[in-house]
Amino acid sequence: MDLKVYCDRLSQPSRAILIFCKANGAEFEEVKIELGKGQHRSPQYAAEVNPMKQVPAIVQGDFKLFESHAILIYLASTIPGVADHWYPTDICQRAKVHSVLDWHHSNLRRGSVGFLFNTVFSVAFGLPGDPKAAAEGEKLLSASLATIESFWLQEDGLFLLGNSKPTIADLALVCEVTQLEAADENDRDRILSPHTRILKWVEDVKNITAPHFEEIHATIYSAREHLKKLKAQAVHKSE
Repeated sequence: MDLKVYCDRLSQPSRAILIFCKANGAEFEEVKIELGKGQHRSPQYAAEVNPMKQVPAIVQGDFKLFESHAILIYLASTIPGVADHWYPTDICQRAKVHSVLDWHHSNLRRGSVGFLFNTVFSVAFGLPGDPKAAAEGEKLLSASLATIESFWLQEDGLFLLGNSKPTIADLALVCEVTQLEAADENDRDRILSPHTRILKWVEDVKNITAPHFEEIHATIYSAREHLKKLKAQAVHKSE
């Protein structure tokens, strides 16, 4: 078992990698890197795994790779028996998958991280949140969700790009959307409830990757209450 996945299940890109590996029967070792403890910033991790000091990252023999989209592409190309729908061999279909992944980083992910870090995760890391950055993040997040519904999800298929089966892009983006499970319930409902097609798409991805999706997401579900308590304590101290 020479494939090692360095990850934290609180990280949405980490979850996408783990779900993909499990759904495709990959043999791998999950190496847990706890972001909350700063393990990703250790000199050893930077020297031996990822000089960018982030998760996820993989090591397979002498080969090292970071950046979740690159990892998904690599795994889809090297794990034996991966179905073609995950990362199509057709060059035109493959290019479309790349277009979704490129869009993801500068839109949905940027909005999600900006909103959630400044409303939830800053508390967990003992940092002050930035209300202005949170508002800007929510604005971009909501606009990105609207774009998914109006453009990337098409009428003739259950998944992105009008496909009848998911690609690695579906997995990456759905894990980003489900990061909102860490948010306050009112915030989560306000942001997601208008987007019924996205809610259905999330369920479709869950179903096609069952039982791995729910197993991997159990961490973010359980963290929600802990983060809620931390936030309440921070508010109490500031009063």
